[in-house]
Amino acid sequence: MTEELNRAYELLSDKLIGWFNAIVKNIPNLIIAIIVLVVFYYISKYVSRIIGKLVSKKVHQDSLVNIITKIVAIVIIAAGLFLALGILNLSKTLETLIGAAGVSGLVIGLALQGTLSNTFAGIVLSFRKSIELGHWVETNGFAGEVVEISLKNFVVKEADNKLVMIPNKSILENPVKNYSLTKKMRIIVSCGVGYESDLEKVKQLTKSAIAKQFAEVEKEEDVEFYYQEFGDSSINFITRFWIKGNKAKDKITGQSDAIIAIKKAFDAENINIPFPIRTLQFDNKLSLAKNEKFNEAEA
Repeated sequence: MTEELNRAYELLSDKLIGWFNAIVKNIPNLIIAIIVLVVFYYISKYVSRIIGKLVSKKVHQDSLVNIITKIVAIVIIAAGLFLALGILNLSKTLETLIGAAGVSGLVIGLALQGTLSNTFAGIVLSFRKSIELGHWVETNGFAGEVVEISLKNFVVKEADNKLVMIPNKSILENPVKNYSLTKKMRIIVSCGVGYESDLEKVKQLTKSAIAKQFAEVEKEEDVEFYYQEFGDSSINFITRFWIKGNKAKDKITGQSDAIIAIKKAFDAENINIPFPIRTLQFDNKLSLAKNEKFNEAEA
């Protein structure tokens, strides 16, 4: 029993002495590895700060700037860690870490596929000049002002002040109508006049009323006017013109002002804008004939 304990003690002593000698032997490499890690740590802070300033000039989302700077810092520190492990002759450990990182990345990527896709979509949207904060857009069945582009959601404030959070992935995969990319928009107004109306006069009155109502319309020739159909109760037409505006509200306001101007012009000239009329005819000839035959039979 005593011999076995002595043998175990000797083995343990040899191991500890061997480790101690290895540590002493590798102290210069260990010091160099620590210095490399410290240097790369400060380099990561300096570079990430510079990257953050450059990105913030293009991207107005603080969350996106932070994530980009963190990614840059992690990449630099990881490079320093791999270099330090190489200095310590821990190549096998380095290979193990790389393999584990690959497997872990695959597992995490599969588990967070939807979240990661929204994150990358948010990064792409943040760099797009065609969609920025303050723009009025229409997408995925919603319309409103873009108030936030985060790493997960695309936030739109509708006209009724409700906030709609749409996944970034849906924005990239579906069409987006952006009213703010142009300074002008076309207004289209539909109307109808009675069949007794002078169509040439109606056309002239409509174009004149629009030109007087909107300062953007310099002359009557800038207003388009087209008759479309013979309706049930009226001859229908549309008129089109351009105004300055880049929001859906500008479009609604333009249509409203145009309708008021057209109605005033038509009322002044006694031009009728008919509403649908339905005539109901009650034909009682059959019942009257039956009553006459019944009276003749009684007589």
